[in-house]
Amino acid sequence: MTSEQLANDLAGIVGERFVLRGPSELLVYGSDGLPGYRRKPRLAVFPGTRDETIAVVRRLAASGAPFVPRGAGTGLSGGALADDVVLLGLHRLKRVISIDAENRRATVEPGVVNLALNKLAGPLGLLYAPDPSSEAACTIGGNIAENAGGPHCLKYGVTLNHILAITAVLPDGEIVTLGSDSGERDGYDLLGAFIGSEGCFGVALDVTVKLTRKPPAVRTMLADFMSVDEAAHVTSAIVASGIVPAALEFMDGATIRVVESSIYAAGYPADAQAVLLIELDGLAAGVEADVSVVRDLCMKGGAREVRVAGNDAERLRLWQGRKKAFGAMGRLAPHLVVQDAVIPRTRLAEILGTISRIATSHQVLVCNVFHAGDGNLHPNIPYNADDPGESERVHQAMSEIMRACVDAGGSITGEHGVGLDKLNYIELIFSPDSLDAMCRLRDAFDPSRRANPGKVVPVHSCKEWKATPSATRHPGAAS
Repeated sequence: MTSEQLANDLAGIVGERFVLRGPSELLVYGSDGLPGYRRKPRLAVFPGTRDETIAVVRRLAASGAPFVPRGAGTGLSGGALADDVVLLGLHRLKRVISIDAENRRATVEPGVVNLALNKLAGPLGLLYAPDPSSEAACTIGGNIAENAGGPHCLKYGVTLNHILAITAVLPDGEIVTLGSDSGERDGYDLLGAFIGSEGCFGVALDVTVKLTRKPPAVRTMLADFMSVDEAAHVTSAIVASGIVPAALEFMDGATIRVVESSIYAAGYPADAQAVLLIELDGLAAGVEADVSVVRDLCMKGGAREVRVAGNDAERLRLWQGRKKAFGAMGRLAPHLVVQDAVIPRTRLAEILGTISRIATSHQVLVCNVFHAGDGNLHPNIPYNADDPGESERVHQAMSEIMRACVDAGGSITGEHGVGLDKLNYIELIFSPDSLDAMCRLRDAFDPSRRANPGKVVPVHSCKEWKATPSATRHPGAAS
């Protein structure tokens, strides 16, 4: 079947307006939030209802057409890019089907934006806890694909910890329910397998999420340091004290200065070499006691000042600087590489020193802004991808950073996923037998391997893989 025939068939399901075919129409879907990768979809289709989504997936199955599910496109691993295959956009599926305040759960379609759900849950005294920095744009379906986290995952966990059930259409068109509304599961944890599968196992149709009661008291603190090492050691001291902050975020001097020079300025001290943004929540009496302990640990660890937000407006301003830091880095260069390695928290100071030496060696600027409490690093390098020499230096630097994190006992991703960006790193941490087991699990959901082909596991690790997706080197990819 030709692409034109397939597009006509899909238009018969969703309407001509919601099938894109022309190069100019498809241009915007050629990348995600990590701009260094570009792939051109064969065509794009955007169903608007559950029934249309099922019909589209079944039509693709009947024609044997590979496809890539995509949410809001805010991902940072190239995972939702369609390389000459059909792009299946789910952002129109944005109904909040129900909110059950008594049982603290909601059922939503995959295109519902995180912040939109919280705006509805908030007046009921509830919240959906996962809070990626892109929460104003990212969708629940995309969160599920990547098992997204966010600053508050230190205390509240990642997406996996807040999903009760998913109704999904498998790539062959079969409808399945994974998990249950009650949270009780029988047999294998197929829900856990689906979450974080990066669109390789099927397409979510509706999702039942767990809602959390808003904490009665919240205190947000900003501690600033003239030494990166001091801030790193204080991070470990806070966790070692037995206090579990809701969030414990780290920004280095380069990040502080670019944020403070942008429209997202949050009042961070521009001469600081590091700041810790610490949020504590719970019962008021307990929170105030924890604030006192954390303040003492910061001051004894070398902090110049520890500021506590005096009201909600100040608290939101402090968080705005952190959550918009990636956007602020657009002031430095037209392109940005952001990585997502995880290391043991006790080796934080050591690895930050290693990153600094690598940056100096390759003459690149690294801006560190990350989830310090659980050791999830986000080293960022602003650069000009149109400069081959600079691109090569960035490529070498990022490869060395990732290898240093793995050698420290870390992993290659905490919340951004593997996608295209980390394909060449995955064999650093998994054996051939482990990768083959992943391929066999994928076969249980998608034996024809049409869903998001060529992603997550290197093609040569999967036996009898027929697809040969193209690959272009990117500064975030290993050589």
